[in-house]
Amino acid sequence: MKDVTLGQFFPGNSIVHRTDARIKLLCVIAYIVGIFLAKSAAAYALVLVATVLLALVSSIPMSTLLKSLKPLTFIIIITSIINIFWYTAPEGAVPLVEFWKIKIYAGGLMTAVYMILRIACLIVGTSVLLTYTTSPIALTDAIESLLVPLKIIKLPVHEFAMMMTIALRFIPTLIEETNKIMAAQKSRGADFSSGGLTKRAKAMIPIIIPLFISAFRRADDLAIAMECRCYRGGSGRTKMNIKKLAPTDILLPLFTAAIIAGAVLLNKFVPFNIV
Repeated sequence: MKDVTLGQFFPGNSIVHRTDARIKLLCVIAYIVGIFLAKSAAAYALVLVATVLLALVSSIPMSTLLKSLKPLTFIIIITSIINIFWYTAPEGAVPLVEFWKIKIYAGGLMTAVYMILRIACLIVGTSVLLTYTTSPIALTDAIESLLVPLKIIKLPVHEFAMMMTIALRFIPTLIEETNKIMAAQKSRGADFSSGGLTKRAKAMIPIIIPLFISAFRRADDLAIAMECRCYRGGSGRTKMNIKKLAPTDILLPLFTAAIIAGAVLLNKFVPFNIV
């Protein structure tokens, strides 16, 4: 669990850090669209290169980016296996490996590789564009600003943005609390690594119960602290610093637009598709 970096913010002065949070939120959506538009090997190569370039520009340590993928190793492996063995081969395709009713085709292997690249780029790219390079306050203001039109239907936009940001911010805190509880339980003789799946699941009960109690206690303390500071939601609130768009804020949208355009063009001119 120490490898989970979701929700952490790494201060910096890169162009990605300085880009307006509202722009980064929109670029994240466009970036995800670009990833799912990729259908050919060339398009996936473009997305991979763009993701690596984005990581280098943001100055986020490569070890941190790799850590963000480690907790998803099991999901990546399962997804790859499913794509390999449940691949629907075109008529006349010759399997690479055939055993009993199991057939493995080259298309299935390529699909699995593409799926791994898609998940890796999705996690790394969205983390670099959003959580790693955007402070919780800036993220809250950006979400609230983009959801302002929903106030017409009486949606509590400020409270919704605050709730999302607080939940994201407390992920590292809850992970740290989980590690402390596990260390305390191990010192009392608890065993979390041996036995079957049922035994391991039962061993997690002494962790889950204190973790829930701690989470509710933190939520109560946070609510009291906000009330003591006269917090009353978004009604009548003003901002100390009003964020204005800078000329450099256009660079990130141009970059994501280039990814989408490149993926579409490469899909068209490179005929090998995975679907």
